[in-house]
Amino acid sequence: MEHHFKDETTSVLKAAWLIALVTIASKFMGFVRDMVVANFYGATLVSDAYFYALQIPSLAIIILGGVGGPFHSAVVAVFSKLIPNFNAKPNEAVNKLYNTFLTVSFLFFALCAIIAFFFADKIMGIIISAGSPELIALASAHFKIMSPIILIGGIIGIYYGLLICHKQYILPNLSPMVLSLVVIVIISLVHNDKSGIVLAAATTLGAVCQLILQFPKIRQIGYRIRPNFDIVNNVQFKNICELLFPAILSSTIGQISIYIDMFFASTLKEGAWTSVVFANRIFQFPVGILVTAFLVPLFPIFSRLAGEGNMDSIKTYFNKGVGVLFFAGLPMIILILLLAKDGISLVFERGAFDANAVVMVSEALCFLSFSILPYVFRDSITRVYYAFNDSKTPFIIAMSSIALKAVLNWFLILKLNMGIAGITLSTTFVTLFNAVFLGLFIYRRIRLDYKTLFINLAKMLVAGLITYILCKFVCAGFDKLTLPKYIFEMVKIAVVMLFCLATYTVLNLLFKMDYAKELAARIKR
Repeated sequence: MEHHFKDETTSVLKAAWLIALVTIASKFMGFVRDMVVANFYGATLVSDAYFYALQIPSLAIIILGGVGGPFHSAVVAVFSKLIPNFNAKPNEAVNKLYNTFLTVSFLFFALCAIIAFFFADKIMGIIISAGSPELIALASAHFKIMSPIILIGGIIGIYYGLLICHKQYILPNLSPMVLSLVVIVIISLVHNDKSGIVLAAATTLGAVCQLILQFPKIRQIGYRIRPNFDIVNNVQFKNICELLFPAILSSTIGQISIYIDMFFASTLKEGAWTSVVFANRIFQFPVGILVTAFLVPLFPIFSRLAGEGNMDSIKTYFNKGVGVLFFAGLPMIILILLLAKDGISLVFERGAFDANAVVMVSEALCFLSFSILPYVFRDSITRVYYAFNDSKTPFIIAMSSIALKAVLNWFLILKLNMGIAGITLSTTFVTLFNAVFLGLFIYRRIRLDYKTLFINLAKMLVAGLITYILCKFVCAGFDKLTLPKYIFEMVKIAVVMLFCLATYTVLNLLFKMDYAKELAARIKR
């Protein structure tokens, strides 16, 4: 048993490193896409319209259909228990279940896409009701062009889940790069897109290419498309639905919080929503890589162990996974707080993206950075709920957080006049709320070893605080130097980052943290 655990842990770590490398490549391409979009459109009415219109298509292709989304999670939770050997071809029963799920999903999302196209004006009018008529009209035009993405999202999620079940980790994490690449090429070729229509069309084309890329591998594994409606008395399809529908509702409820943010952002100055979107994109670059790398290979293991009733192993894997995420997340918070403005200026400040946009985005990002620790805990423990086929509890907790989000936005933005920072700070509080209650209610399923986990976190927090103070002195010294702008920013970022990581690791070694020991051992090797 001990030997098997070590082997599987090694396998998870290898998969995590592989996924991290692939996700870094994909996220980097997404980052380049954001740089190009910022260069051509800045933080303006056109970019606001695009990002308002993109929110529902993003719900489909990233939140619902992306890696870790409800469709991916439901497929992994059910199919991983039906596929005894990931190298084997899927049998007739598995293929039939795949086709049933695919057929129902296609029809559902096709209907949603049609509704989105024909009622685009009304939908955008509701979401950004506080915006100007010009903004609403432009966002509606963008939304009509991007409505087909809604159809694509769920299908991509099904394919992602099947690929992960067969331990094909690279393609699901690499394929989003295609969407970014298409957007970069098209808007770079068209220099005079004053309305953002070309940007919206490029986004839709990129999503189509992302779907097409998955299909050959799915066929190679052995899945064939034969539409059917075998939904009556189908136990496995029922299991998928019982897991999927609350998870979709939970994700959709989470989006309602974003729509609340969109409403409040539309009451602020031009470019406010673009600033919040860019802050989220920058936030997701390191945090998304970290979470994806560890949770994608761990989730099928959670599901299998839950099916076997092996609670001790779930506790061990959970603590190891979340512990590593905490350990890596703290220096991210420190570096964002210290270097956000310099980093955003270096990467984005050119073309239509001016110094004012840099200030808006960095302000939003700094307040959002405090959500990193509750974010990684929330996403990790949600996978444990899904492993037990429980998506209802995360849904109820997400539902209860909507009122909190609205009240916090009202208080922070309208009463305290925090502006853009109020939007991301309220997001941090809501993420913490979700993490705390998910952590409490999991006791109905399994009693996790929180004592060990949070004692280790306390040691990391002490190491992090000392590191932050020392790095603050280093930054103060740098700010006295007189160098050309871009050289100053590059040197400052590089030196402070290296100093931060070295100091943080050494302090954790002094505190005898296992994560720091493992990191030091890997660097030595």
